[in-house]
Amino acid sequence: MAQFGRVLEWGSRGRKFESCHSDQYNRLSHDNRFFLGGIMKKVIKTLMKHAEDFGFTHSGELNLDSLVFMPEVRQMCNSDLCKSYNKNWMCPPAIGTLENVALRVKNYNFGMIVQTTALMEDEFDYDTIHNTEIKHKNNFMKLVDDLKSNYSDILPMSAGTCSICNKCSYPDEPCRFPNKAIGSMESYGLWVSKVCELSNIPYYYGKNTLTFTSCYLLNLHNIDILDKIT
Repeated sequence: MAQFGRVLEWGSRGRKFESCHSDQYNRLSHDNRFFLGGIMKKVIKTLMKHAEDFGFTHSGELNLDSLVFMPEVRQMCNSDLCKSYNKNWMCPPAIGTLENVALRVKNYNFGMIVQTTALMEDEFDYDTIHNTEIKHKNNFMKLVDDLKSNYSDILPMSAGTCSICNKCSYPDEPCRFPNKAIGSMESYGLWVSKVCELSNIPYYYGKNTLTFTSCYLLNLHNIDILDKIT
């Protein structure tokens, strides 16, 4: 993955199943591994169906090896094209260094990408751009709230700047809603198109299409898997 920029090493993400079930999983018999692997597939299918129910156009499992935190992406944030750099608790530099966010992410063992795609009349169809962004963000917040009620550990990454407040309290006061505030994939230093590519999920859906992409990470334990697949 070095071709995508400087990789911050925190240890191997390992094979999918081994990374999903901690050291105890490594001691399971072959039959039990096969059994849990089958359950994981059902969990993934259930979560994808769940995303569709919340109004997303596309969803798929995120390849954890694609989570490479790149200085090049942070440099784009520094250029302040979105007018949020150094103005929001969930944007750089307040969200943390690349080393900090890498440590924050490393213990999660499952991820899902969700997308909202719309067809524009032309590249200047600002109404569709605006409405699709609002739809995507609203659906994403609803999905995150639902997941939090079912899973004990979740890290969501949205599309675009955190906009829960009309004006962020940064830097004068602490974040008003630290349990609801969500950083974007870019603010974490992720190159979104590369994350999609390495997860075998399209990023571009054809001429005059617009796609907003977000993701969430879950810490699935064996008990979570067995409880949620009913």
